Amino acid sequence: MSYENNGDAVDLNSERTATAVLVLGDGTVFRGFGVGIEGETVGEVCFNTAMTGYQESLTDPSFAGQIITFTFPHIGNVGFNDEDIETQGRAANGLVIRASITDPANWRAAGPLNDWLIARGLIGISGVDTRRLTHYIRKAGAPNGVIAHRKDGKFDIPALQKKAAEWQGLEGMDLAKVVSCTEPYEWTETAWRLNSGYGRQDAPTRHIVAVDYGVKRNILRCLAELGCRITVVPATTTFEEITALKPDGVFLANGPGDPVATGEYAVPVIRSCIDSGMPVFGICLGHQMLALAVGAKTIKMHQGHRGGNQPVKDLVTGRVEITSQNHGFVVTRESLPDGVTETHKSLFDDVVEGISLDGRPVFSVQYHPEASPGPQDSQYLFQRFIDLVDRKNA
Repeated sequence: MSYENNGDAVDLNSERTATAVLVLGDGTVFRGFGVGIEGETVGEVCFNTAMTGYQESLTDPSFAGQIITFTFPHIGNVGFNDEDIETQGRAANGLVIRASITDPANWRAAGPLNDWLIARGLIGISGVDTRRLTHYIRKAGAPNGVIAHRKDGKFDIPALQKKAAEWQGLEGMDLAKVVSCTEPYEWTETAWRLNSGYGRQDAPTRHIVAVDYGVKRNILRCLAELGCRITVVPATTTFEEITALKPDGVFLANGPGDPVATGEYAVPVIRSCIDSGMPVFGICLGHQMLALAVGAKTIKMHQGHRGGNQPVKDLVTGRVEITSQNHGFVVTRESLPDGVTETHKSLFDDVVEGISLDGRPVFSVQYHPEASPGPQDSQYLFQRFIDLVDRKNA
């Protein structure tokens, strides 16, 4: 499957010299034009099928360690703004896009996407045949790759291939410590509204501790919107430190990397939270580690789920939800122990998408009910968590 693509990987209407390459670990080369800053970035190359929300994706901490291939060809046409970000910290390692970045055409735009990429220190490549690259990933699985951006167009391809091939990959990698906050902080910002922007929760009736494995801001906004004061704590926070904050419930955040690696220190804390009787809700990596805490197992997926159109069936109600997803690991159904009920499954490939603990106020989902810009089919899960909190503390 190794090849060097010297023609249809770049803009056929341009005679410019290629200023960027994407080199995969097996020697496959895609040539194109650099976006963002000059330099090199290495990571797992994945693809995201969402048609909107590229800024949210690029700032999602769950994409740490990954280079995002956007399958939608027109990335950058709505520019950037200072509101649609999920974190100021580390997130995606780079991006691959088909069409050149155009001038923004959106009333909320603060400027062109490329200006934002440069300010954020991101490296990317445009002019790539993203359909061919996506086909490659679907057949071979998510590969290691390096994007190199040099304005002079001079690249040491063998050295870049070696760098990609020797990168350790996400399996066994704990990235939660990299993206997590280092000190606890309070969160009060609520949902965005037209003409007024983000609000403020100044009359909370519940206190939630959110363990930050790479939390997205919109998750915290969804909780604050429902009357919660939120204390965000680092990924390595102990059970004793959590209980000292006297929470009404504990939220286990999304995040990047291998759940088994992060679980080395997180799983014992999660077990203690469950055993204490506190309501617990997990999303994405939090879901995977909750499963590990009760004795289930996780495995690396062939290509993962990344996009905003993933159908999931609620096995309790029979309702089908269209969901946003971003994960490369999954909980195995056959490993679910007695006392754990599968609540949701994927209608794409039948994998486990949600679990609950029988007789306990504990549940989790693999997908993202907070998805911004959407879909919003599953936002009811936040209310489900609040209902469990209120029943427990009644």
